[in-house]
Amino acid sequence: MEEKIAVVYWSGTGNTQQMAQAVAEGAGVSAVTAAEFDAERAGDYGALAFGCPSMGTEQLEESEFAPVFERCKPHLAGKRVALFGSYGWGDGEWMRAWEEDCRACGAELACESVICQDAPDGAALDACRALGQALRG
Repeated sequence: MEEKIAVVYWSGTGNTQQMAQAVAEGAGVSAVTAAEFDAERAGDYGALAFGCPSMGTEQLEESEFAPVFERCKPHLAGKRVALFGSYGWGDGEWMRAWEEDCRACGAELACESVICQDAPDGAALDACRALGQALRG
């Protein structure tokens, strides 16, 4: 039986949404927004990709995405997880902190996270497809 894969994202400008669609294409699944995802079912998945842009002072989006991710965290131990997102400024600090948060939950990062500045270009979208493929194991 093939493992279930979830691609969960939040996007304010559409950049992370484009990335999520490429990740989902690589994984062979459909992407869902954080608002659509049932965090209590995160344990039902063998692998999960989370996408969120850097907000404010390099942090996750606080009203929709962060609460869903917090509810997923207890279910991430032993799971393959991949992260992606876009940023407009800074140096990717939010992603490094997010990766550490996942490791602290016992998640196994399936591959290198994908970040891009502003709108994803062809190389970033290719990296997102590869990220999705990595989730398939």
